Order: sequence, then structure tokens, then C-alpha cells
Amino acid sequence: MATTSFSDASPGQQRNAAAPAAPAHRVPTGGGAHRGAASADAWTAHVSPGDPVVTAAEPEFARQFGLSADEIRGRRLLDLLRSPVPARLREQFTFLSSGRCRRFTETVTYRDGTGRDFPAELTGVAVRKPSGDVFGVVILLRRAGAAHRAAEMRRAGDRRPPQKGTLAEAAGRPVLSALDAQVLEGVARGESTAQLASRLYLSRQGIEYRVGQMLRRFEAPNRPALVARAHALGMFAPGQWPPRVLPERVK
Repeated sequence: MATTSFSDASPGQQRNAAAPAAPAHRVPTGGGAHRGAASADAWTAHVSPGDPVVTAAEPEFARQFGLSADEIRGRRLLDLLRSPVPARLREQFTFLSSGRCRRFTETVTYRDGTGRDFPAELTGVAVRKPSGDVFGVVILLRRAGAAHRAAEMRRAGDRRPPQKGTLAEAAGRPVLSALDAQVLEGVARGESTAQLASRLYLSRQGIEYRVGQMLRRFEAPNRPALVARAHALGMFAPGQWPPRVLPERVK
């Protein structure tokens, strides 16, 4: 794999003639009613495993590179990013795609459409088939300032006095109600609002409300990012399909 680097021109001034056709998979929005709850400093995209090529992206993710959602599709993610240790970033994607790890977080730099560089935190989470094979990767890109604020919030949570409830609550780790855990598991399986409402005997509005609450709680801009952050927080039982929230994360 070639070494990750920037070209002299900004990505918005280039076109990838060899870009592969976009797959049918798209990044779901999780319902327009809750898009206002998205973090202004974090964006998501889907990339193929192995040599990561963008297959779908939020418009705001693409806009960070001076591109539209259509223009960024088919581009190699590693051509858009700069890492302090390029070999390690490539290795992380290799490990993720081969199943040797489930997620990773690395510090990177990206260049916007005007040629300005921005430090950021990149998180990758493997998306698996029921067989366990990796068929895609969810990418979360968060600007360094937002990542620092999130880390400060986590540290502040760790300093809070123990609360009544589960051990996870006492340790400052997120805990969900039993119903919210079922909703999150359904979202992780790719179920639609209608499917969740039918299975859990709730109204569609009730499902959207609960999903929206979790989007705000986890500062996730959409459903794929919500699943990625839940994975990153270790809320799901490892190596299990369909996804299951760990018992200690349910109150």
C-alpha cells in the first residue's frame, strides 16, 4: 500500500477517474427529526475493508475535505489523511479488516478544500456479517478540539462519586435501560424504525424518541455513529451476532 500523503492540490480540485461504483449501502440518517442533535465537530462515513475506499459519507464529512458526498465516494481514505505514523494507520485497517481487532482510534491530520490542515481523531469500527466476516468499516472523524472536550467529559465522569445502581454506573460507564438496550441492539442489526416499533410493540414516534435520546447522549450525528460509539465504549458483547448489550450495561 502506498504511503499516505497529501498532494499539492486540495482534494476538491481532484477527481478520481478510477473510483469504483458506489455500493447500494448508504449511511442512514436516523430520522430527520434528530439531525439537529448531531455534534458539529464529528462526522461519519463508511469505507470498504482492507485498502479503505469511501463507499458512503455524510455531506458534512465530505465537506471537511472540500468535496461533496458524491465526489468523495470512491476515494481512498488514506489519500485524504496524514498520520504521524502512516504504517501504523495502514496496519490498523489491516487488523480491523482481518478481524484481529474490532475498533481503533488514531490521531490524524486532514486538509480541507482551502488547503488548511486540521488535527483530528479517527475511530474505525468493523461492521460484520452474521458469519462474523467484516464487510465494511464505520469511520468517525472528530476534530481535535472536540476529541479533547470528550476526553475531559470522560475524565470528569470518572471523578464523579459512585452512584447507586450497577458497577458500570459506579465506574462512570454508560448504562442503558432494558428497553433502550433493545433499541440499540436493533439499530446495530440494521433494523428500521418500523421494524423496531413492530418487534418492541412501540409506536414509531416512541422509537424515534429513544433513538434521538441516545444520539444526544452519545453525541452521535446518526445511527451508524451511535453504533460505532457504543462499540468504542465496550457496550456490546464481543464476537456475538446478533449484537447484545452487555448485562452490566443494562439497569
